[in-house]
Amino acid sequence: MDQNVKRLTRSTSDKKIAGVCGGIANYLNVDPTVVRIIFLVALICGSIGFWAYIITWIAAPEDKNLQ
Repeated sequence: MDQNVKRLTRSTSDKKIAGVCGGIANYLNVDPTVVRIIFLVALICGSIGFWAYIITWIAAPEDKNLQ
């Protein structure tokens, strides 16, 4: 497998609950706080933020390389 392929993983170093927002922020090269705010707004506006977080938590593997 190509080592330069970027994969979405849950962060082990920048996590508050499960590392989903930290992993997405790492994947998109943005600040994790921005991703957390987007998830919070999505949660307040409807339940899509909650379900997106849960599905990503289940589907994304944990990043083992940063430990």
